[in-house]
Amino acid sequence: MSNGPNRILDEFAKLVTDAAGAAQGVRREVETAFKGQAERILNSMDVVQREEFEALREMTLKVRAENERLVARVAELEAKLANSSDEVSETGAKRAAKSSSKK
Repeated sequence: MSNGPNRILDEFAKLVTDAAGAAQGVRREVETAFKGQAERILNSMDVVQREEFEALREMTLKVRAENERLVARVAELEAKLANSSDEVSETGAKRAAKSSSKK
């Protein structure tokens, strides 16, 4: 009779272990089904994947930096052009003044 209670407990432990394994299996199946359904919904909504978003973000940051560099370069060239045209104007004005003073 000493095997009776131990045997019942062993059977109960086995039953609980089997139930836990079955619950994990059901959980995996539900997760897989949920992920599949979520992917179908997101694909129908035309949502961008994270990898594509990150790649586009990096490209945008590079383009923005290049744009800022080019804006600075254009401003520098415009300043040089303004200075050189001022020098040309001054030289022309000096020549005109010399010409009129000689008359």
